[in-house]
Amino acid sequence: MELQELLGISPGVTALIGGGGKTTMMYALARELSRRGTVICTTTTHIRPPDHLPVLERVDRAGVERARGVCAGRPTAEGKLTAPPQSMEALAALADYVLVEADGSRGLPVKAHLSHEPVVPACAGATIVLVGASGFHRPIREAVHRWERFCALTGAAPGDPVTSENLAALLTAEALGDAVFVNQAETPEALAAARKLAGLLSRPIYAGSLRGEEWTCLL
Repeated sequence: MELQELLGISPGVTALIGGGGKTTMMYALARELSRRGTVICTTTTHIRPPDHLPVLERVDRAGVERARGVCAGRPTAEGKLTAPPQSMEALAALADYVLVEADGSRGLPVKAHLSHEPVVPACAGATIVLVGASGFHRPIREAVHRWERFCALTGAAPGDPVTSENLAALLTAEALGDAVFVNQAETPEALAAARKLAGLLSRPIYAGSLRGEEWTCLL
């Protein structure tokens, strides 16, 4: 099953937030969806530019239809892309699918959010929260971006390990996103932790390896 089918990606704007795997998921979905329609990848924060899509600062319908998939963003001095000058509503009018990386986690597998985060477009029809399974069993202060916020919301201590239980407490307290994808679940232990997490949540949850192109629905 393709990733877009597993996640039920519909035409319109889909936002990706949370920890490890957002950019990888966005570009994997773009490859699949470009066989079904036109796709724009973009960000409300910062992303690394793709090596398989044209990068445009300003997008027009003809360019999107010609390439089938493009990445919209303004280059930064650090070599990344930031939000394009066009609004998300304007981009949504130019392509069948708009995929937005709407969060930053500084490369860490788990993200807790401050009040102004994530930067999800108001026009997003769905939001997917990503969690990196490599964070399980590591100390919170090492595995979590905004670990102070994680501890405040869950009651855990900075030296405690990330567990299915405290991660479920975080996701429940933040109430962000329509579904959860546990990435990097490449071992029986990681899948077991993901399944335990699924049993503690009341929203769709998926797990697998985006780089390995293997995934499954847990709930």
